[in-house]
Amino acid sequence: MLTRLRLKNFKSWTDTGDVALRPITGFFGTNSSGKSSLLHALVLLKQTADSADRGLVFHFGDRSTSVDLGDFGSVVHGHDSENELEMSLEWNRHTPFKIKDSKHGNRLVCESRNLAFRVAVAQTAMPYGHGVYGHGPYGGVQAAVREMAYGVGGAEFGMRRRAASTTKYDLLEDVPGKPGFRFVHSKGRKWPLPEPEKYYRFPDQARAYFQNAGFLADLALALEQRLNHVAYLGPLRAHPERRYAWAGARPSDMGRAGEAVVDAMLAARERGDAISPGYRKRRLSLEQYVAKWLKELGLIHDFQVASVSDGSQIYEVRIKQTPRSAQVLLTDVGFGVSQILPVLVLCLFVPEGSTVLLEQPEIHLHPSVQSGLADVMIDVWKNRKVQVIVESHSEHLLQRLQRRIAEEALPSDDVSLYFCDLEQSGSILKKLDINRFGDISNWPHNFFGDQFGEIAAATRAAQKRRRAAGQ
Repeated sequence: MLTRLRLKNFKSWTDTGDVALRPITGFFGTNSSGKSSLLHALVLLKQTADSADRGLVFHFGDRSTSVDLGDFGSVVHGHDSENELEMSLEWNRHTPFKIKDSKHGNRLVCESRNLAFRVAVAQTAMPYGHGVYGHGPYGGVQAAVREMAYGVGGAEFGMRRRAASTTKYDLLEDVPGKPGFRFVHSKGRKWPLPEPEKYYRFPDQARAYFQNAGFLADLALALEQRLNHVAYLGPLRAHPERRYAWAGARPSDMGRAGEAVVDAMLAARERGDAISPGYRKRRLSLEQYVAKWLKELGLIHDFQVASVSDGSQIYEVRIKQTPRSAQVLLTDVGFGVSQILPVLVLCLFVPEGSTVLLEQPEIHLHPSVQSGLADVMIDVWKNRKVQVIVESHSEHLLQRLQRRIAEEALPSDDVSLYFCDLEQSGSILKKLDINRFGDISNWPHNFFGDQFGEIAAATRAAQKRRRAAGQ
């Protein structure tokens, strides 16, 4: 599970400060206050790790990626390329990560279930003729890592660019206490290292130049494994279709707009995936679990994905809205069903222990269904250990979380809630203090508008009209 995030000079954020991430984390606030950027930063880390191009420090995106953030100048705060972009992330593991010193009899250096990563990236004038791993332009101004490091049990291991160079790096280590640890050069190879691969990988030369640096590749792999279990769903989801073609693909997520939702359900069916809805309850298929939630949310009575004929690879999503109504296609019912479907499928399709990023999942949903989204999040955390990080404007979702905390269905320690706002200097983040009774003690003024003020104004206007009419 991801446990902490911090951004500096990323889009509207000069510095988020340490953002604690819990099983359910919610970002609320005004429009253009930086809420989405917090999710997009995590997506940026993931889609770069997924990219086949080792020469890109960051893969900012294109039409094929989850988000398209432009370039370094587009994401750095104030579009000021003199600023340095910094990102740090922490996460935990089921088993401890152990680092041993192969130079000294595999002596244990440190171990921890909690890992950390940080990176600082700046625009740098590269020398003429320099191409990163044979990719990209020669020379010119490029984004380059100034420093990156991994943290394990209070120790740090990373790389830092030499002060007088743009392409030469040194390993760095900081292992507090005795007996300590130092990287040991291989005989005759006291050469500087080239730049990291992407923003987080140590170059292959690290293992060749140092006798006890073999574990560095394992650190990068640990970050890749965590990011591989991050899935994102954007706010603008695909319109439903009357028919879907499936050629046997198994997607890793629902796609940027939920376009792979039917592919995911059919892939889960073919694999025979079964999901536990709770202790000592009968396991359900993905489709059955989705149908269960759609029914509990009051959207439908029955739901199935069926081929148009035997042996066909063309499928329809068929729905019955009531027990006695005729079966119709997804395109012929309210738009909300097709919009919540990718949310439900994603939360149930990703591997257990994943992190799901949801951007405005409440769009096109009735307030009662928005409230039910909170119960979906609680359910997938309790039964699948799926962490949900959501950016939302929905007071109904927030109020249901508060209610479940008060009802002891959700521990307050499992929730982190934040309010984002925009000031002249940039975005600011305020942690909402929620107690075990579901009360928020530092509720921002007009968080969701002035509800009581609207009621009072409407009452005064009605009284004025009655007096004018002599009633």
